[in-house]
Amino acid sequence: MTAGAIAAELQRITDRLVADLRPLRFTSPVTHVYNPLEYAAAPHSAYLARYARRRPAAMLLGMNPGPFGMAQTGVPFGDVGMVTGWLGIREAVGKPAVEHPRRPILGMVLTRSEVSGARLWGWARDTFGTPDRFFDQFFVANHCPLCFMEDSGRNRTPDKLPAKERGPLMDACDRALRDTVRVLEPGRVIGVGAYAERRAREVLDGVPIGRILHPSPASPLANRGWAPAATAELRAQGVEVPDR
Repeated sequence: MTAGAIAAELQRITDRLVADLRPLRFTSPVTHVYNPLEYAAAPHSAYLARYARRRPAAMLLGMNPGPFGMAQTGVPFGDVGMVTGWLGIREAVGKPAVEHPRRPILGMVLTRSEVSGARLWGWARDTFGTPDRFFDQFFVANHCPLCFMEDSGRNRTPDKLPAKERGPLMDACDRALRDTVRVLEPGRVIGVGAYAERRAREVLDGVPIGRILHPSPASPLANRGWAPAATAELRAQGVEVPDR
């Protein structure tokens, strides 16, 4: 399968996921829901076209977008500086239909860093040097593309949603995950954090599943040195990572 065919397959999976999620509704305390696969479709499509490759050694799987990461750029763990600088993705970003006044979408001109994304992509840059070298071995995706916010602007993660709302959301996202793994055929799927690992284990068959520490600044372990910890965890699971 050519690179163009891989990207086209992943784009079809993305389009179907967008269609599956569009009719879903979420209740208080969630007041706003952003889907960057819609208003940031251009940079997301560029990410797939440039960097999706078949049979990577590992697919790193995140949970869902943060308000200063993928919600702004359409790229998983999408810290703006890393996306525009190292990944070279600068496509235009639109606006969600209903924007939270405390969480405006500024796209590629946002000046605030997203710590988790800066750590993950910074590790990739410092370890592999170029995006091509990194994506020859890895791909990065999120399980759920939706960003949920409360009235205060506080981020709400999918695991905190009521079961009746979480069920249809998980059905759609799980199907997209299975289809993505079918197309990419990664050697293993590595959850970035416990939630993503659990989803992978519940959804996927026939592929080794693992986990690495989440790079969130809320994690004391990550704050003590996420990059060396992630490298050590990957190597312990049989994933080759070069010395920095």
